[in-house]
Amino acid sequence: MDRPYRLAILIFDEVEVLDFCGPFEVFSVAGKREKLDLFDVYTVAEASGQIYARNKLSINPAYTINNCPKPDILLVPGGFGTRREMNNEVLLSWIRETAAKAQLLLSVCTGALMLARAGLLEGLTATTHKDALDLLEEVAPNTTVVRQRMADNGDVVLSAGISAGIDMSFHIVQRLYGKEMAEKTAYYMEYDWPRGALAE
Repeated sequence: MDRPYRLAILIFDEVEVLDFCGPFEVFSVAGKREKLDLFDVYTVAEASGQIYARNKLSINPAYTINNCPKPDILLVPGGFGTRREMNNEVLLSWIRETAAKAQLLLSVCTGALMLARAGLLEGLTATTHKDALDLLEEVAPNTTVVRQRMADNGDVVLSAGISAGIDMSFHIVQRLYGKEMAEKTAYYMEYDWPRGALAE
């Protein structure tokens, strides 16, 4: 690609902080020490105004779903807020429409519940936080739910809970830009990667 990948991270009230901040950090710093612009990372919410993540962390989204630049990669994080947003047809419709035009669809933790409710996991292999595996099976009966740190279906990649989203992000950096770039990013972040991301 002759420009940075546009990567949108959906946020909502009660989103898990590390679910979106971990991937945000990985994708934001990838290539920066080499003076490369690999990803244009931004947050998007249903509406403008403050979002309150877990433990009341206040965030201001960069865009709303009505003015968000068309992303090449869409990432849907998890958190307790997904139990509400998985029934929010406005967001689910936006996820469906955006995913149809994106190259990659990613989820962290219980973001998988939103993808399932949007009908985007049919016939795929999926994972989520270990405490939500049964709920994901219930919501997505035509999906193979696995107890793994990551499930890579090609254009749809899901990670298990919270910190697993960081490993998935390095996996995507490696897929798009090679192992050396992923390793350089992990070195800069002082993060122990790879960590056997396909194992529990």
